[in-house]
Amino acid sequence: MAVSVRDVAVAAGVSVGTVSNVLNRPEKVASSTVERVTRAIEDLGFVRNDAARQLRAGSSRSIGMVVLDAGNPFFAAVARGAESRAEQDRLSVLLGNSDDDAGRESTYLDLFREQRVNGVLVTPTSSATENLERLQHAGIPVVLVDHEIPGSPFCSVSVDDVEGGHLAAAHLLEQGRRRLAFVGGPSSIAQVANRLEGARRAVAEVSGATLEVIEMPALTVLNGRAAGETIVARESAQRPDAVFAANDLLAVGLVQGLTIFGGLRVPEDIALIGYDDIDFASATVVPLSSVRQPAEEIGHTAVELLLKTIADPNGEYERRVRFRPQLVVRESSAG
Repeated sequence: MAVSVRDVAVAAGVSVGTVSNVLNRPEKVASSTVERVTRAIEDLGFVRNDAARQLRAGSSRSIGMVVLDAGNPFFAAVARGAESRAEQDRLSVLLGNSDDDAGRESTYLDLFREQRVNGVLVTPTSSATENLERLQHAGIPVVLVDHEIPGSPFCSVSVDDVEGGHLAAAHLLEQGRRRLAFVGGPSSIAQVANRLEGARRAVAEVSGATLEVIEMPALTVLNGRAAGETIVARESAQRPDAVFAANDLLAVGLVQGLTIFGGLRVPEDIALIGYDDIDFASATVVPLSSVRQPAEEIGHTAVELLLKTIADPNGEYERRVRFRPQLVVRESSAG
């Protein structure tokens, strides 16, 4: 049977109110009493009921966070940055993985609303805002992460993916490549669409350059490998001479499909660049060029912005933070 606050009070010879003060406001209790109550808690094995406490207080000491793909090292790094900043304010981060599924996203957002979290960080699956507006109406602030919805009331922390796509394609063009391919996931993912838009702009600036779009069902290593095998199966004259992958996981798979399974050389036969600059981009068989996003800084800044919104919803502070991407050149495109 669970030990109650009343049991602790009886064991320590104090009132229930004193036990509550020791748990929540120990500075208001004499040190000798704190010691006596603490000893009773340890002896009885009492565990406080945070859920009940949160219901009474109207909020928790937690932040909800929903990402598109928790298996992607980029989002893992964003979450790490968020956790690091939240910890400074003794807040915990409850992480949910939507897997780019609107239904799963909705389930997590409803759960966070029921848990009365202090706020929510979310990389949304679409620009639909009904679920996010419900959170706002419930008094739970929302900050968009790695995404921006123009014209919406939501604060956001993002990266200029159009510029990033332009950087990637322009780099390949500067290497003398003219038959470019863009390998991406579903075009419904805003980040993918923006990177493709940037690549198209770069190609339009160079006479004779072309851009083929190879759309895959997901941004994974296996899908990248499949795209690579598809390219290898073509006649050499029909292959692109450079590939821009929408993220590094696709790029890693492309290296496997093109070189290990296809016998082509990267970058001699096909130059390759990815996106995100995840930790092991530099450790692949052919070190990957990539467009770097400051993943941990994105998570850290998102929590900073959320805390400002909680403290002063109408305050004077930057509500849309947008980082600039950075080109990182390695062997996969530099030949």
